[in-house]
Amino acid sequence: MQLNSTVKAFLNLFFPHRCLMCGGKSSDRDTDGICSACLSQIVYISPPICNRCGFPFLPQGGSNHFCQECLVSPPFFGIARSLSKYEGEFKEAITRFKYKEKVTLGEKLGQLMAEVTYPDLSMDAYDLLIPVPLHPKRLRERGFNQAVLLAQQVSRRHRIPVDLFSLRRHRITESQVNLGLSERRRNVRGAFTFNIVKKLKDKSVLLIDDVYTSGATVNECARVLRKAGAVQVDVLTLARAV
Repeated sequence: MQLNSTVKAFLNLFFPHRCLMCGGKSSDRDTDGICSACLSQIVYISPPICNRCGFPFLPQGGSNHFCQECLVSPPFFGIARSLSKYEGEFKEAITRFKYKEKVTLGEKLGQLMAEVTYPDLSMDAYDLLIPVPLHPKRLRERGFNQAVLLAQQVSRRHRIPVDLFSLRRHRITESQVNLGLSERRRNVRGAFTFNIVKKLKDKSVLLIDDVYTSGATVNECARVLRKAGAVQVDVLTLARAV
């Protein structure tokens, strides 16, 4: 229902709308949670990108091609795509979502993630969405899995079921923040396993996570899912570190 100008003015005066990203007051009550200024700051990833992992190249407007890392050491997933670069206000918003329990903000970010069209990624190609799992201890500490919340928004938009049981994290890993690429890969090696009760044979899977940094975590997940019988595993993340 559209509000008339008088009602909008009253609401803006006594119940000002606050942006979920920056927390600032906004006179625009039709932005559905995020102000136009914050939306304009989101750096959407566009070509040229790596055909495989989605790494954005410069300058913009060129042709897609494979990055050196994917040529030298091809990942177990097919393609990985991300909504935005992991920087600026968008990075801060993800941090608040993950570590300060801003679930409503996370839901809105998931909606944005679900609405975008990504190069070479067709949502109707997937049988299942699988969020990257947290170890049960980490899940108890945080109270929620941010990847699950994002996957739920993608599922609502594209009507793809979310599978919370086929993939599980059975070993707590060291924080990846200060590790190099080879160390990150060793850190997550063997951290995930699949539930043999669930049948992944010949299924096409879209892995969901919040941030693609080195790709070590999603690549290990993809390896396990391919071993479990998934015929295709691709990756979609909210942000991409560059």
